[in-house]
Formats: sequence, structure tokens, C-alpha cells
Amino acid sequence: MARCCACAGPDEDRARAQLAALTGAPARPGAAPAALIDGEPGHAGGPFTLDGLTAVGEVTLHNRSELLAALAAAGAAAPAGCPDGELLLRCWARLGAAGIRAAEGMFVLIVVDGADLVLIRDQVGARTVFYARADGCWAASTSLRSLRHWPALGTGLNLAAVRSFLTFAYLPGEETLLRGVLEALPGRILRLAADGTATQEPYWEPSDALAPAGGPSAGELTADVHTADVHTSRLRTLLEDATRCRLPQDESVAVLLSGGVDSSLVTALAAKLHTRPVHTYSISFGDELPNELGYSGLVAEHCGTRHRILTVSGDQVAARLADTVALLDSPVGDPLTVPNLMLAEAVAGDGLRVSLNGEGGDPVFGGPKNLPMLVQELHRDGPSPGARAEAYLRSYRKCYQDLPALLTPEALRALADQPHPERFVAPYLRPGAMQSLLNQLLHCNLRTKGAHHILTKVERLTASQGVQGRSPLFDRRVIDHAFATPPRWKLNGTVEKWVLKEAVRDLLPDTVTDRPKSGMRVPVQKWLRGPLHELSGDLLLGDRARQRGLLRPDTVRTWMRGEGALLPRQGGKLWLLLTLELWLRAYDL
Repeated sequence: MARCCACAGPDEDRARAQLAALTGAPARPGAAPAALIDGEPGHAGGPFTLDGLTAVGEVTLHNRSELLAALAAAGAAAPAGCPDGELLLRCWARLGAAGIRAAEGMFVLIVVDGADLVLIRDQVGARTVFYARADGCWAASTSLRSLRHWPALGTGLNLAAVRSFLTFAYLPGEETLLRGVLEALPGRILRLAADGTATQEPYWEPSDALAPAGGPSAGELTADVHTADVHTSRLRTLLEDATRCRLPQDESVAVLLSGGVDSSLVTALAAKLHTRPVHTYSISFGDELPNELGYSGLVAEHCGTRHRILTVSGDQVAARLADTVALLDSPVGDPLTVPNLMLAEAVAGDGLRVSLNGEGGDPVFGGPKNLPMLVQELHRDGPSPGARAEAYLRSYRKCYQDLPALLTPEALRALADQPHPERFVAPYLRPGAMQSLLNQLLHCNLRTKGAHHILTKVERLTASQGVQGRSPLFDRRVIDHAFATPPRWKLNGTVEKWVLKEAVRDLLPDTVTDRPKSGMRVPVQKWLRGPLHELSGDLLLGDRARQRGLLRPDTVRTWMRGEGALLPRQGGKLWLLLTLELWLRAYDL
């Protein structure tokens, strides 16, 4: 297992020296300007060379045969057994952006093109790459940690990103918590030129098929049960294709099964399509808490899987939280991180190398978290351009509204002239690629939470165990179809994800398909009052946190007592602070 990095600039020897500093290996005259970083969990391969280009990357392709055929048709046939990274490089070199657009998979490719670096990230953001510039060179890496310790960069804490994290519970765009280090965006080809300029070319962005100015589309005007059947039937075909191409050949497969409709339909499709055993895994936090084990057990029995339930205790979470947070390139304020890691360990322990999941159903097809925004739209006064973005930030119900009382006066003064977090969501919440409000919300969810929280967490935690976490509902063709489906078939009255449920209704019991979404009940407050209480106090009120000068100790103490503006979400906000502090310590910030 390895990550990868590359350096480029007008002075080749200097670029090689900077690459050596990133990898910890000695610089060698004439060596490739790209290398693997051993000792960090990832799926990197290379270097690959072609026509004067050198590339490294973390590339898993799900449609190799299509790409090989496209190259052959262009008179640039590739060896049938070439690695995925080399195949993607050939697609880029021979077919340009069209070749990348045709690729379906999880990929980051870093290409050294003379004195330039070209960064190519998959359509939805399943894998991640970061970049920075110092000493006249560009450096890019799939490991943020390597850039943290790049001597030429001399980076430190990016305070604006701290505010973003406390607002969203993840970092929703290009910024990272390292000053001067950025994340390449999904669906983009980014060229970092020798003169220090950076230009990006979008090669894929979803769009809907609705008429402009909020008017109904032709499809909506004629929508009836027959047109709904067309959307449903086509979606079923795409879901089967998306699942089939992600199944490992001649190997058993794992599915993370929560009991909700999204993971249940992936389980059912895997069981239908795979020729090898399907193993399912569910989490329990103890019998005394509400859970979805009845539904996951029903689905496992219905689909004939080999089912396993992992019980996660608060003591385990307390013991493993710091190490789990350290695996992430950017913190994710999700209390399921340790349970997710334990699931990946169980999958690896059973000898499985591929794990499917049901992630993507909500941000692509319209889950319940869009309802507060839709209700707000009915009651907002006037067409203020910032009203939607402000409402969206509030809808997260994290620490956004608490920032004046949570951050120190010094931190607030330093942030006064920094761009506002609204900039990450506002472009999606107005007519553009999407005309309907629901699709605008889904587009925003896809490009923020999907790319920078859901997929990032899945990738880093599964990769740490040598497992590939694959998400059929984030398939690019499924997404394209979802956005082209009239909104009334996604949110049909009060039924969320209606078209998705109807597409798989024959595969699952109605009690699963028609159940309301409840989500996994994670006992965060119980953990913070119990096994994590002392650790939280030591970390959040200790010397290192005080010296950093970010958070007001009086507010933290009030929150730890369960008082003040923290109510009614006592656990979630403290969890954000604890996750942030652990991540900052892991990265020595």
C-alpha cells in the first residue's frame, strides 16, 4: 500500500530535490519526477511513462473494456493487461478530456508534462489529491501529510478552514487546514504551469433537463405514470450496471448494510448479480439503543447473505478515536468514523478486498435533509441572493451560529477579512446547471458533502485496511440520470427518493422499501458523558488547545456541562471540537 506524489518546475534538478524531500528518499540525477510514498495506506501505482509524460496515481477503473475499445478505435490500442493507471494515462494522452470523461471509476492521476503538473480527479471525488507551490516548484500528492512536512513550503494552520470545518463538519471545497495547500476538485483537469499559474478544465458536471426560469419542462408537463415508468426502468438498468461493474471478479464481496433502503438495494443487487458469496456487515451500539438491526437482518435473510453484526462500545471508540482521526487527510466530524474503521477491519479480516456501500442515495436522489431548505423557501422574505446560502449553512446545525461565542476574539479578528463560508454553496443554489430548487440542493450536496465528506471518509478508512470501498449510487451515469429525472419523481409528495425505491421495489420487502428514514442512532452524548468525558476535557481545555488560541475555554466548559446555546444538539457540537483537536495534534498544528 502506498500514496504518491510528483514535483515539477522549470529547474528539473530542483524539482527532483523537492520530490526527495517529500518522499524522504535521496535525490537521484535523471530519476523520474514522480514517486510512490511507502508506508501510507493507499492504492497508488506507477510511475508510468508515455510520449514524454510521467504519471503516478491511485486509479481503479470500472469500465476497462470500454476504454480499451475507445483507444483502439482511435488507433492507439493499449496492452490489454496494462495497469489501470497506465490505461488512464493513455486515455488522457491520446483522447484528452474526452478520454477522461469516458472513464468510470475511482481515480486520481498526477501527470508530469514537462515543467507542468496536470492533476486529474474522478467525476465525483472518490479519491483525493492535494497541491502546493514553493521554491519555484509545484508539488502534488495524494497524501496531505507529505505536504505538511515539505520543508520548502513551511505551512501552518489555515484559520479560515477551521471556521469552515466548524460550519460544515468537513471541508467543502478546495481549502485544507494547511496554509498554502489546496485540494483539486472532482470532475476537473487542473494544470499547474511552470510560471506559477493554475487553470482548470471541467470535464464533467451534472445538469438537469428542466426548462429555464423555473418553468416546467416538457417532461414535467406530460409526466404521468408512463413517463415515471420510463425513468424507473432506465434507472434500474443503470443501477444493475453500476453494481455489476464494481463487483470483484471471482471473489466474494462485502456490503455494509445499515438496514436503510440505500444499502439494502445495493445488497439485493449484489446478491442478484454476483456469482460468489455476498457478506453483509452491520453495526450495533448495544441492545438498549434504537437500532436498525431488525431491518438489516431481514434484508440479509431475504437476500441470502452471510451476515455479521459488530458491536461497538464507547470504550472502543475512546481508545481508537485518535488513531482513526489521524488516518484522515481532513477531519470529518462524523461519530461513525471509528465504527466505519472497525467495519473495514472486519471485512479485511474475512479476506475480502472489495466492500460496497449504499452511500449516495440522499445527495443524489433527495433524502430528508433537503426538507428544511424546501420549507424555508416557502417562508423567506424577498429574493435576497444570500438568503439561500445562509439558510443552507444554518441547516447543517453544527457550530455556524455559535462561532461568535465559540472562537476567541483574536481568532474572530483574524477571520474578519477572510472569505465567508457561503462561497462554497452559493454558486449551486441559483439557476445554472440546475433549474429546480430541489436539483440545486442535490447538486450542492453532491459537490460538497458527497465529495468532501462521504467519499473521502469511505476511501481513507477502507484503504487503511487494504480494502476498496465502492459506491454504486455515486456512479456517474446513475447521477446523470437522477438529475435528468423530473424532481416530482424524486420527492413525490412526501415520499423521498421515490424513483429509486420504485426501481428496486421487486428486490426488497415492502417493509424495507417503504420505511421512513431514521438513520443510525449513534450514542454520542452517552460517550461524551462516559468514556470520552475525561479525554475531552483534557484535550479541549489542556495547554496545547489554550496555546493555539482558537476556542474560548469558558464556552467549551459550558458545553461540556450541557448548558448554554449548545442545546439541543449537545453531542454533535462537542464531537466537532474533539475531532478537530485530535486532527490538529495528529498533524502537529
